[in-house]
Amino acid sequence: MSSRTATRWILLFLALAIAGGGGLDLFGGGDGDDLGKLSATGRIVDIVDGDTVKVRLRDHAETVRYIGVDTPESVKPGEPVECFAKRASEFNRREVDGKAVRLRFGVERRDRYGRLLAYVYVEGRGRSINSDLVARGYGRVLVIAPNVEHAERYRRLERRARERQLGLWSSC
Repeated sequence: MSSRTATRWILLFLALAIAGGGGLDLFGGGDGDDLGKLSATGRIVDIVDGDTVKVRLRDHAETVRYIGVDTPESVKPGEPVECFAKRASEFNRREVDGKAVRLRFGVERRDRYGRLLAYVYVEGRGRSINSDLVARGYGRVLVIAPNVEHAERYRRLERRARERQLGLWSSC
């Protein structure tokens, strides 16, 4: 294939991507509020608990529930604060509060409570806060189909944290 033909194919691909609505994400410059895309960018504006945050996406805030991890409950109405819940919430606060993040959505975008479901990456870090919570023992693996992309990896991280008695595995 000549370089001229290859250039035409690339330009055609880019034009189709932009026309299909994914062009801004191709260049990493989306405005972060198009929830129809595979990912969005925003800023953490509040910490709800160990596995839930509020994220400002351009002109509105969304409650985001981390996919694949369940931290002990600290704010569930009518329920007592569970073992290690406050420490999980505090870890979450230290790691993400006020920071720019990229949300990578699962197959299912929202849970039954209307919260966005996402893997959350702090800008400049390669690993999600979801996996950090599991790896450091602040939460357990929670697999809910169809959002199962990292389930096996998270199970390995949980097993290591349990073997090393990290976090809740040493206290609860």
